[in-house]
Amino acid sequence: MKKLKINFWQTRLGFFVLLNLCFWLKYMFAVYFDFRLNLTDPYQQFIVWLTPLGSSIILLSVGLYISKPILSYIAMLFLDTLNTILLFANIIYYRQFSDFLTSKTIQNAGKVSQGLGKSTVALLHPSDIILWLDLIVIVILLIFKVIKIDSKRYGLKKSFAATSFGVFMLTLNMMLAETSRPRLLRNTFDRSYVVKYLGIDTYSIYDLLKSAQSNQVKKNANADTLNQVLTFTKQNYTAPSSQYFGKAKNKNVIIIHLESFQQFLIGLKVNGQEVTPFLNSLYHNKNTISFSNFYHQVGLGRTSDAENMLETGTFGISDGSLFSSLGSENTFQAAPQILRQNGYTSAVFHGNVGTFWNRNETYKNLGYNYFFDGNYFSQDQNDKSGYGLKDKLLFGESVKYLEHLQQPFYTKFITVTNHIPFDLDTEDKDNFKTSATNNQTVNNYFETAHYLDQAVKEFFTYLKKSGLYNNSLIMIYGDHYGLSNSESTALAPLLGKQPSQWSEYDNISEQRVPFMLHMSGLNGGINNEIGGEIDVLPTLLHLLGVNTQNYIQFGSDLLSKDHRQVVVFRNGTIVTPKYVIVNGKGIKGTIYDNQTGKKMTHFTKGQKQEINSLTKFGYQSLHNSDLLNSRNLLRFYTPTGFIPVDPSEFDYAENYQRMLTLEQNLGASSTSLYSQHHNSSSTNLYTTNAPEKSKEKLTTVPNSVLNQITENSQKSTK
Repeated sequence: MKKLKINFWQTRLGFFVLLNLCFWLKYMFAVYFDFRLNLTDPYQQFIVWLTPLGSSIILLSVGLYISKPILSYIAMLFLDTLNTILLFANIIYYRQFSDFLTSKTIQNAGKVSQGLGKSTVALLHPSDIILWLDLIVIVILLIFKVIKIDSKRYGLKKSFAATSFGVFMLTLNMMLAETSRPRLLRNTFDRSYVVKYLGIDTYSIYDLLKSAQSNQVKKNANADTLNQVLTFTKQNYTAPSSQYFGKAKNKNVIIIHLESFQQFLIGLKVNGQEVTPFLNSLYHNKNTISFSNFYHQVGLGRTSDAENMLETGTFGISDGSLFSSLGSENTFQAAPQILRQNGYTSAVFHGNVGTFWNRNETYKNLGYNYFFDGNYFSQDQNDKSGYGLKDKLLFGESVKYLEHLQQPFYTKFITVTNHIPFDLDTEDKDNFKTSATNNQTVNNYFETAHYLDQAVKEFFTYLKKSGLYNNSLIMIYGDHYGLSNSESTALAPLLGKQPSQWSEYDNISEQRVPFMLHMSGLNGGINNEIGGEIDVLPTLLHLLGVNTQNYIQFGSDLLSKDHRQVVVFRNGTIVTPKYVIVNGKGIKGTIYDNQTGKKMTHFTKGQKQEINSLTKFGYQSLHNSDLLNSRNLLRFYTPTGFIPVDPSEFDYAENYQRMLTLEQNLGASSTSLYSQHHNSSSTNLYTTNAPEKSKEKLTTVPNSVLNQITENSQKSTK
């Protein structure tokens, strides 16, 4: 038996197996000691163990096809070295950016090295020798002929068998990945998920193909296409309201993103208790303009689609997330950059990893000055829910950064606790008694929505105590539905309906989400006109005194007397005051009367013309938006007075340091809240009943951020 083992390792196939085994071991080392892939169950662990095998076997098997023995060994060793270089490069990049290399990043190698602080040495760890040790030892063993070159002929069949086995392993890997994460490659929201389920090699090939496809599409861009889009948006532009235009000029903008929050929660009582008492009071506040018929319009990109519409005034794409697919490379004319030219500082606060939905790259192209992701908040696992930091802690821990922002600022707070499966720790529950339906998802939903309501109330209390409230426009919106159509049977009785009477019309109606604009002296009220997320950007900019006529936006100012009451969903469904046209099929499809909720079966000639016109408008809206984004047409168009984004200006790894340095350099002219309070922190004004809270968490910057500042300082010195 011993002789057989020795003989096998001295064969060409044995050398091939040895290289694959060594690469698998060091890849596993990287997975568990360098990458944070959030492996939550044994099944995911098993999939990760498979991820490097298929691609590595296929790659190294190329060397087996070379007939000359010495060249075959050199080829396999060379290919293994290239694979190790790719792994090592991703490890170094991940240490700095908590993300994986893209083809675009590799192509711009000069910018990458600059982003890495011009010093890769500072990112090296002693353990990195493990990645190269196998190659060094194998080369030495070859030189001293401990590993001998197998001079026997290696037939095509054996080579093909090795490649076929690699293809089998890769196919098995992809099948298992699909069972754990369906539509992984079609609906990519985080590069780390692709790496987790398919490995670095497969991810790199996938990214390269996506980039090539995107580049090919963009090559088809021309002036005629841009003019077509411009003509459409200009024809559908609505002038601002004279009553509201500039009403919030130079005010801070605070956007509160209510995760999975639907309109039916407003005013809803369960067991005699209001689910969201604070948001209910805000909805009816005299200083709030509240929209009762406001719809989300997201597609597969879900939360990122909502952000995209709010920030850019364009629709998400049809086959995934625009942020994930195009956010790293497209040109945008988004709210942060538009307002930057009006003296605004911009920032996002989100307690999840920055790579989720590719935010760490997309936000730079949107023009955000700062992005405070999960690295800037508590690292205690007890402080987190499924998708990041709990909402009460997010708002509370954001204050230590918010108070240093120069005013006026444009900020966005992305909550996550009210996210499916809507799990809430026992310690975070109060005396609110949720529903007792036979659907636990529905029961949980009311609990997390109630928690979110409390979190928003605590934040409002701080805004008033700190003085920010009087100088801010606060925008609150629900990003998309929380309960899906499958929950309608359990939900219907709580909304006063019989499950048997629930229809497709009701499903569409429940796509309404809250949208509120709150500001002292705003002269609010309940607005019953129909609108959607695509309408937010022109509405907001007009309130701030910025005319949108020269920008390419697909929405209509909700406060304009000419507001166009047409909501186009990503799947083509259209909602107007008169009709609900399902899936954009016009007369040939299903149409409901939006006044009665009844299905329409007979139409007058005028109704047919009206429905066909609306269907055409819906198609043109989505089609022109897709042309704009897929072909990156905004790179050819710069409105008068607009300065395009230079993403290289932003380094989110240096958020805190840059913000404090700017504040110090401005001195007496600083407009930050901290400076206005005579260099005194306002964190003591924040009160929360969160059981996890402590004064230290509210005031202390995590060590990981402070260590980054130290590293950057050392690099600068070098």
